[in-house]
Amino acid sequence: MLRVTLRCASSGGPTVVSVPAAGGGRLLALDLPPGEAFLAELDAAWARGDAVLPIDPAGARPAVEQLVATMQLDEPTPPGTAVVIGTSGSTGRPKGVVLSHLALEASARATMARIGIEAGDRWLSCLPWHHIAGLQVALRARLFGLPLVVHERFDAARVAAEASVTLVSLVPTQLVRLLDAGADLARFRVVLLGGAAAWPALLDRARAAGAPVVTTYGMTETCGGCVYDGVPLDGVQVRIDDQSRIWLRGPMLMSGYRLDGRLTDETLRDGWLRTSDLGSWDGERLVVHGRVDDVVVTGGENVVATEVAAVVADHPSVRDVAVVGVPDPQWGQRVVAVVVPVPAGAPTLPELRTWVSARVSAAAAPRQLVLVEAIPRLPSGKLDRSAVTGWAAAAAPT
Repeated sequence: MLRVTLRCASSGGPTVVSVPAAGGGRLLALDLPPGEAFLAELDAAWARGDAVLPIDPAGARPAVEQLVATMQLDEPTPPGTAVVIGTSGSTGRPKGVVLSHLALEASARATMARIGIEAGDRWLSCLPWHHIAGLQVALRARLFGLPLVVHERFDAARVAAEASVTLVSLVPTQLVRLLDAGADLARFRVVLLGGAAAWPALLDRARAAGAPVVTTYGMTETCGGCVYDGVPLDGVQVRIDDQSRIWLRGPMLMSGYRLDGRLTDETLRDGWLRTSDLGSWDGERLVVHGRVDDVVVTGGENVVATEVAAVVADHPSVRDVAVVGVPDPQWGQRVVAVVVPVPAGAPTLPELRTWVSARVSAAAAPRQLVLVEAIPRLPSGKLDRSAVTGWAAAAAPT
């Protein structure tokens, strides 16, 4: 009988779970925090031909147990597998994204080819390593022999005090906190920003503060960002189908989803990755419009929620926003703006409707406004869509 003992750091210290698997490499569930011990276990596993499933060492026990059970550690991994990254996006059952050594290296090399390497470069790692964006920071630094400064968790004051680092990857929430803390972001040579949509107002604020922000688009299935400031990294191809869905191809694509052939076949087709995102491509630059499930059908009109959110975010009374659709007996779905107001005062629904109607369309104008203190986000920085939709559905229509 298979026995797995998984201790989180909060319940007795980190551990490595190792289950032999006949006929292939083992999958090791590793719940160490970012740092030298994590890298030592990673190296040891790879030297044996094994793969690693990074686990959030501070993760909630039920979620950790569900991920480990779903990944079935007793089943072998395909040859060449380096890591399996657990992801469920903003909703749904955990998926295991299988990434090979070749894919990770291709991604790291393409990133460094784009941003370059200069004397004195030092990476700062302040994203969790159980997410691909955080792990890739460590792998890029090691592949190119660059110094790596590791923060086990993000702390704006601590990042602000780091005077010698030049390269960093952040999610928008972290960037906001650093700007609010008055951090000197101009000292960085490159700030890679990804994981979630960055509103134009935030980018303008960051660049006004001297932050050399490079926006990135990608996902776990592409080893992280593969399109920088709208331009694909070397080796990456983009196409848009007749439904405006983005497809990607390149050497950094995943091998598939662990033990889920059906989902793999739906997502990987003839070497192309079928994303869940909508966009436009002119042959040189990609513009991402939002996720397929961001489309709200209201009164027979298709409205892309993320495009509406980007417009609402520009309103002077809005600090942060999420836009979702909820069932409505009259409209089919109604557009709901969940807003964090600025301290000076909250916007009204009529103000937002006028604002959006003038910039997008009357159909895109929110029919409900929910005011909150903070937008719920996942540890990766992505919008917690289930939580936001729940709040919007539970609030009385305005």
